[in-house]
Amino acid sequence: MEKIKLYNNTEIPLIGYGVFQITDKSQCEESVLNAIKTGYRMIDTAACYENEKAVGSAVKKSGILREDIFLVSKVWIQDAGYEQTMTSFNKTLENLKTDYLDLYLIHMPYGDYHGSWRAMEELYKSGKVKAIGVCNFLSDRLADLILSHEIPPMVNQIELHPFCQQKSLRALMNKYNTAAMAWAPFAEGKNKIFSNKVLSEIGAQYGKTPAQVILRWLRQKNIIAIPKSVHLERIIENYNTNNFNLSESDIQPVSY
Repeated sequence: MEKIKLYNNTEIPLIGYGVFQITDKSQCEESVLNAIKTGYRMIDTAACYENEKAVGSAVKKSGILREDIFLVSKVWIQDAGYEQTMTSFNKTLENLKTDYLDLYLIHMPYGDYHGSWRAMEELYKSGKVKAIGVCNFLSDRLADLILSHEIPPMVNQIELHPFCQQKSLRALMNKYNTAAMAWAPFAEGKNKIFSNKVLSEIGAQYGKTPAQVILRWLRQKNIIAIPKSVHLERIIENYNTNNFNLSESDIQPVSY
């Protein structure tokens, strides 16, 4: 599995499995197990998804060593602030049946996110979290956070796909070595992305689907992706973005 290094030298897989909107606990556990069996080693969840326990159960049942799984979770808006974030973090550890997280994120830039970030910095320094970051922070909020604290976010999880390339935001993130993670690599199925002419034509050249083309494009840009599906065939398809036989410049960003 291909990985990149965050600016603190933490290695993170470029492809992970997301569990957003998998509300059925049994289905979530089964899907995470299928993802791990397929080869995924990063699982992205959040307190507000209400499926952390299912994720933790799946990781335990998988038989894969904890240190070989990259676990990501997030603190929700209602728990913004220093004390609330600490409490939420401890609950997340309990739900996931682990004593540390690989990446902990502020889910939204609302409420006392500065207090949350102070908690994040403390958790990171204590070794309870290997890396810290944010989600959905646009340029103004991201710059505000960076200039107000000691540790810049190592990751910003944002909407990022061919219809929303976030070029100016990514330029700012590159300045501070904040890695991009795409939470909606398939644009949530909007704009007929799976039948898009350009993506389909590229895929036809290499026997790949538009979804695989998108994931390969993100991968070649060192953008982390966390596609979600509860269907085993799609879980496998999303993981299989090798064998394109491309040079780095063959898949170009699509402009709309």
